[in-house]
Amino acid sequence: MKQPSNKITTATATATTTSSSLSRLSSLFSSSRTLPPASPCRPRRLPPPSKSRLYTHFFCSLIRAHLTCGQLSDALGALRYMRSLGLRPSLRSWNLLLSRFNSAGFVAEVPGLYTELLHASVKPDSFTHNILVHALCKMGSLDDALCVLRSAGEIDAVSYNTVIWGFCDLGMPLTAAGLLSEMWKKGFQFDGTSCNILVKGLCRMGLLDVAESLVEMLVRDGITTNVIGFNTLIDGYCKVGKLDAANGLLKSMRMENVSPDIITCNTLIDGFCRIGDLSAARTVMEDIGASLEPNVVTHTIFISEYCKRGQLEEALVLYEDMVRTGISPDVVTYTSLINGLCNQGRLSEAYTLFREMEKMGIVPNHVSYCTLIDSLFKAGRARESCALLGEMVARGVVMDMVVYTATMDGLFKLGKVDEAEKVFQLICSPYINPNHIAYSALIDGRCKAGNMEAAESAFLEMQKKSLNANVLTYSSIINGYVKKLILSGALDVMKKMKETAIGPNVVTYGTLIDGIFKIGNQEEALRMYKEMIENGLEVNKFVVDCLVNGLRKNGKMEQAESLFREMEQKGVTMDCVNFTSLMDGFYKIGNTSAALNIGEELIRKNLVPDAVVYNVFINSLCVLGKSREAEYFLNEMKEKGLTPDHAAYNTLINAHCKEGRLGKALGLSKKMKSVGLVPNLITYNILVQGFSEVGDADKAVELLIEMAAGGSCPSSSAYRNALRACAKYKRADLIARIHEKIGNIGLGLNTNLYNMLIHALCKLGMTRRANSILDDMQGRGFKPDTITFNVLILGHCKSGHVDKAFDTYSQMLLEGISPNIATFNTLLGGLSATGRIGDADKLINEMKTWEVVPNNFTYDILITAHGKEGNRKDSMKLYCEMVMKGFVPKLSTYNLLISDFAGVGMMKQARELLNEMHQRGVSPNSATYDILISGWSKLLNGSEVKRLLKEMTERGFTPSKSTIGFISRAFARPGRKLGARKLLRKLYKI
Repeated sequence: MKQPSNKITTATATATTTSSSLSRLSSLFSSSRTLPPASPCRPRRLPPPSKSRLYTHFFCSLIRAHLTCGQLSDALGALRYMRSLGLRPSLRSWNLLLSRFNSAGFVAEVPGLYTELLHASVKPDSFTHNILVHALCKMGSLDDALCVLRSAGEIDAVSYNTVIWGFCDLGMPLTAAGLLSEMWKKGFQFDGTSCNILVKGLCRMGLLDVAESLVEMLVRDGITTNVIGFNTLIDGYCKVGKLDAANGLLKSMRMENVSPDIITCNTLIDGFCRIGDLSAARTVMEDIGASLEPNVVTHTIFISEYCKRGQLEEALVLYEDMVRTGISPDVVTYTSLINGLCNQGRLSEAYTLFREMEKMGIVPNHVSYCTLIDSLFKAGRARESCALLGEMVARGVVMDMVVYTATMDGLFKLGKVDEAEKVFQLICSPYINPNHIAYSALIDGRCKAGNMEAAESAFLEMQKKSLNANVLTYSSIINGYVKKLILSGALDVMKKMKETAIGPNVVTYGTLIDGIFKIGNQEEALRMYKEMIENGLEVNKFVVDCLVNGLRKNGKMEQAESLFREMEQKGVTMDCVNFTSLMDGFYKIGNTSAALNIGEELIRKNLVPDAVVYNVFINSLCVLGKSREAEYFLNEMKEKGLTPDHAAYNTLINAHCKEGRLGKALGLSKKMKSVGLVPNLITYNILVQGFSEVGDADKAVELLIEMAAGGSCPSSSAYRNALRACAKYKRADLIARIHEKIGNIGLGLNTNLYNMLIHALCKLGMTRRANSILDDMQGRGFKPDTITFNVLILGHCKSGHVDKAFDTYSQMLLEGISPNIATFNTLLGGLSATGRIGDADKLINEMKTWEVVPNNFTYDILITAHGKEGNRKDSMKLYCEMVMKGFVPKLSTYNLLISDFAGVGMMKQARELLNEMHQRGVSPNSATYDILISGWSKLLNGSEVKRLLKEMTERGFTPSKSTIGFISRAFARPGRKLGARKLLRKLYKI
């Protein structure tokens, strides 16, 4: 935007001659001419001189007709055609064209048209120059506007007022005030209009004292301030909250015999409403408005204020009165009511009113759309929000920063992170620059999605663009780190926040206190609370809840209650959430009577229990195994007019399932349906798990299919539970039914489900049927993955069909699917089970080719396989390699190695392995001791046998019958072996 230069402000006041002035103005705009030149055409027959006047009149009338119809291009064409005939358009025609181009918003065309006027040797008048100056000011070309003002011969007070307006509009009212002296020197009287323009400009910049001084100075010079000037000043004072000064001006108006109008009244009402003084606003209405007819603005201001206060019924009554008295609501009225309804969660009514607005012939603006879109997103109704966005675009309603930000924020809150990021990319287009609010919403969304790196990146980008982060931005980042339990990151942000002189607020401290408690550092959390108090911040109910929750979760219920009571005494008003947290704490430690006392106190304080409070009652009683008492609270909820939600029903259904009352649980799910509450994913998961655990696979599968048929996609856990039950009770028919029914419905079909079906069939040894499921999977366009083939390979190995397992492995490679460590371990296990460990070398080489590193299971399999074949040397070599790589062998591996050494009488090596077991934290079991005792018995080492028997007994193990036999055969006297065996069996109660 161009700013006036010093050379302009010191330029010569007037031109020496009119001709030189016109020449300079022509050169000024000739280079910036934007209108297309007249197209070349064939020589035209000129009208006879006698009819020139008639033709001129005709063309001027034609130009006016085109302009009246808004056909600017045709009007300009007629003027140029007229000139090509040698006819001279009147100045009035030129002025009309200039005026229409300017008023239609084609301000950039005005200078070019003005140049054509000069080239046509038409002398412009003050009206012409006023239009030109106005267009230049609207374009921000104040240098050029000043040049016209000081060079053109024909100018008047309007010309100066227009340039003064231009400076004020660009936020330079003090520069504009300097033109008053120039205006006076040129002999133009400034009037109330000049004053009003300047006063408005000064008020917009907050220079109210300067504005009032200017008014006083002009009044002294005999210029009377009219109602517009007073209204402008009153509006300025109202906007900065100086209502006493605004009232003072009202008195001045009356003293100067200037009658307040409805604008004065509305301005004062709006001012009092801005500071929340509704009573004073009503007084203004009674005082000034008594003699004036309230208009749509008056009613809208009151409606808006009622909506802000949550007094929606009063707002709706006023709206009805307004319509009844014949005042038509405008878009602002409707938008205020829609906003009020949305704030109270009455979205259906808000949407109805939105559509009523259209029926009344009022076109919703971007604010109306934004209000409804934002509220629908917050309510989780993304589909309706997106439909309204599409409607906005289709109707050509301008999407501004507010709409984009609301959409992005809504998508983030619904977890649609990718879509939200795409909206931000739209905000970053060449035509829109994201502001600090948009960045704050982006940072908050990324933090809630757990993407702290991207949030920090956005924060740095924000700083590079010199957009100031506020306490909310910092609090979002702190909250993000706290949720990820990265306390160091949260504290670093807090430190940066303080360095930039932005003081943490109660929410910031509350978030940090909550996070510190969650990582179990109670001392640091209480220190942070102390710091908050020292910084002069008042504790609110949010902080109290963080402290109470933190203390109760750390088992400090006495301290939690003590702090709660202390805060009550200090005047902190507690709500249902605070009492619910305390009550829940008492329930969790089993102090039911204290919890019920808190509940009674809640009711005594007229804090009506909501669904959340009842859910705590129900959940806590169910945890304590008192589901019957919990159901009493469910019924009480209904009696109190509260509708139990999914959480209440699901908690009770889960409790009944855990207590084995499956019929009762199923009955509750039917009750849900009877009250219009459709069982959700959690309900079905609980029921499927419940019936699966008691072995009722038929019912579990029935519920699974019912769930899918109702449009709810069963979760992986629901499928897993049902299929596990089918496999456990060998119900291949039910597995086939799940495959058939879910396949027909088509809901929830994915690779994961197919893998579970294949796994269930492989557990039953039905690998052929499992392969048919694989064929169906590929036929439906689902690509098998590593898990699919691993499950099939495992099935073949468990059935003893190792060659088929290797065929499946080959198929896996042919389809371009990479094997993992589980693939190789399963194949090695198959070779081991069938005594073909000699073929393992080739497979191990393939592992190296695929860069798959062996894990502890690989070594366990190989050691076990070589041990079974008596290949002690390879077993020990693999064992040493295994422990050197930091892997810990499992108990069975140790037992096999110990058994191998004991079998050949190498008991010292066996003992060494036992010691290594202890060192690596692997506890020996009964079999370990049996092997060692039997081995030492064979060597007749009584002291070792006694020591091991003692250790075995201390660990709670009993020797097996075969071990007793070994001891008796080794140590009993000849002829007393049977008696010794009986004695040992009696001793060890075998």
